[in-house]
Amino acid sequence: MYEEFYGFRELPFNVTPDPRFLYRSASHRDALAYITYGIFQRKGFIAMTGEVGVGKTTVVGAFIDLFQPSLEVAFIFSTKFPFDQLLYLICRDFGLEVEGKNKAQMLLILNDFLLAQNKNNRHSVVIIDEAHNLSPDVLEELRMLSNLETRDRKLLQIMLVGQPELEAILNMNEMRQLRQRIPGICSISMLNREDVENYVRYRLEIAGKQNGGARFTPDSFDEIYDYSTGIPRLINILCDRALLIGYVSNTRTIDGRIIREGIRDLESPESGLGRRQVRAERGRRPGAPGR
Repeated sequence: MYEEFYGFRELPFNVTPDPRFLYRSASHRDALAYITYGIFQRKGFIAMTGEVGVGKTTVVGAFIDLFQPSLEVAFIFSTKFPFDQLLYLICRDFGLEVEGKNKAQMLLILNDFLLAQNKNNRHSVVIIDEAHNLSPDVLEELRMLSNLETRDRKLLQIMLVGQPELEAILNMNEMRQLRQRIPGICSISMLNREDVENYVRYRLEIAGKQNGGARFTPDSFDEIYDYSTGIPRLINILCDRALLIGYVSNTRTIDGRIIREGIRDLESPESGLGRRQVRAERGRRPGAPGR
């Protein structure tokens, strides 16, 4: 709606996890390095956690974009399934024909596929998003799945991505065999005040601002940080609303007043997107970080 007004080639604050828009804070750089190390050193299991909207899926997407030529990836979004169904989804996402096969047959088909990829020096990776929803029984089956290997290397790398509850699950006593296979758990933190400003400027630049584009004032960044607590998804939602308000008001200067107006819009009962809801959710999690 407002792209032409601000001179954007595309919307700068979409909430979809587009790797091109990944702002590499220190925490996000560390996460990308951790993933790269774990996959290419064939560690078998890696785990990454972070609050809702902090950029976990975007980091994963950036990794895939960087190394796609050497990867075979199965990306699993639905995790509230028993293991047999999860295995079916993994095989299907690898492009394997397993319709009507039982668990043993699927495992044989998957093993043959992994051996072929290994022979071609390709890394087979299963990425499980929302992994905090996996039951202990399914996690144990995944541990056994990681036993598919040759004499000197793991054939399958499994990446668990989830909210902070995932770390608590993995640290349960009954999960100790799996936990011992994970080389540390990477946690992505929220952005600090400086990062929030750099994040907004970075996304504006990627969107291709022309003719001056939108100008965010210093006090606007204070308001954005206070509202979002450094969560990229909330930054995107608020900045998108602020740009719309600026467009309607015929101004390219986004100041604190406009940001506060955007916050009032988002805090309205109809939106369901206010920070009070996010903080309430965070407060219900044991040991969840505050601001």
